[in-house]
Amino acid sequence: MWEKELKAALEAGLLAKEKILEIYHQPFDVEIKEDNSPVTLADKSADKIIHDYLAKLFPDYAFLTEESDDNLKRLNNDFVWIVDPVDGTKDFVARDGGFTTNIGLAYKHEVVVGVVVVPVTGEIYYASKGNGAFYRKDLLLERIHVNDKTDDLTCLRSVFHFNEDEKNIIEKHFDKIKHVEKFGSSLKPCRIAHGKAEITYRLSAGTKEWDTAASQIIVEEAGGLFVEPDGTPIRYNRKDVYNRKGYIVVNRKENILL
Repeated sequence: MWEKELKAALEAGLLAKEKILEIYHQPFDVEIKEDNSPVTLADKSADKIIHDYLAKLFPDYAFLTEESDDNLKRLNNDFVWIVDPVDGTKDFVARDGGFTTNIGLAYKHEVVVGVVVVPVTGEIYYASKGNGAFYRKDLLLERIHVNDKTDDLTCLRSVFHFNEDEKNIIEKHFDKIKHVEKFGSSLKPCRIAHGKAEITYRLSAGTKEWDTAASQIIVEEAGGLFVEPDGTPIRYNRKDVYNRKGYIVVNRKENILL
């Protein structure tokens, strides 16, 4: 189940990666959108590459992407590709390598396929519903799983979006959270899925469906939780695409620390 969609999402992500890196390694302009977030030619070009590739293979599936107008007809479609061509544009602009390409597929409001490509390193994280989560780099391919730690925890924080509420919670649980590391975009949940950290917070309304869809299924298939602060799983293909309650990603339920 979902093999065809997963294969196509991987191929689309790799095609986008080539164009993103081409732009990344040369001078580029930065525009500021209405929501005060940056956008570059890489975002727009990768969005088109991914859309065109997937639309040809799945003409009846709808799309929700960061760089395209939102056609609310998607609300009547059981299948919706949810795409962030460059998740972490600020990292892209800073040329720190901490950005990803996210491609998720929602079926009846649940994410069933997720691909996260890290263009600069060539790493790929991916998963499909019921089939496990995987990590690929060069010739290495491994099934990944969260670790079982409940103390001496590593918390991953954002490079550009770390806020006071998140800082206070980390300090409040200093007895369990012993290490704090900075990572951009969807690298945080992917590292938790890979067993390299245990918790990350986003306690603000700033993210949208395309920021979380792909990595959520990867975390879940790796045995972790990707939930709203009250423990509710995030649903997709909503009219309001903002994750207004924020979210917490943890390796184990016991580590939902608030």
